[in-house]
Amino acid sequence: MHRRPLFATAIVTVLGPGLLVASLAQAQAEPQAWDQEVGELRHRWERITTEMPEDRRESALESLADESSALAEAYPRQSPVLVWRGIVLASHARAAGGLSALGSAKQARKVLERAVELDPEGHNGSAWVTLGALYDRAPGWPVAFGDAETAERMFRRALSIRPEGIDVHYYYAAFLEEEGRRDEAREHARRAIDGTARATRPLSDEALRDDARALLARF
Repeated sequence: MHRRPLFATAIVTVLGPGLLVASLAQAQAEPQAWDQEVGELRHRWERITTEMPEDRRESALESLADESSALAEAYPRQSPVLVWRGIVLASHARAAGGLSALGSAKQARKVLERAVELDPEGHNGSAWVTLGALYDRAPGWPVAFGDAETAERMFRRALSIRPEGIDVHYYYAAFLEEEGRRDEAREHARRAIDGTARATRPLSDEALRDDARALLARF
């Protein structure tokens, strides 16, 4: 027999169902304590990755990664916080390049896997597309964890969540090009160009749209 949780019953008894609904709605509408900090982190990440000269990005992203670590320690069960730590770490790995990038890449994978345990949609697919890019770019075993089959599975998961995403289609197109699947790569590059930029990430999405145009021009 299904039983209502004891605490829920007590709350309804004391507050009444109407007041309970109003209280829950108010709680959901109020911004979380970590929202502003994540927004600031995201804004700075966008500026670094789209506007800063490439030779200055590695050190800037390293500093941002340190800040994201403190944020993740403060809010270890908030998936958006963990997703953004993973994104910053993945970006640092890309900027660093070579074997020196492996530490950040491995940390990024770990924190993003934890994020999707907490939220299977991975902050509207962002965790999944970042995981796909990590598995695509990292060396394979025994050096690291790179694996084309896993990368594609991550990209497909991201597409199922956000099928209009510029980032999802661009990174999947780049992966498909590397795999020699040119027709599929061309299709996803086109879809990246036609995709919808997110209001919270306009600079990075428009930069990826330009990257998709450059990718399509190579075919």
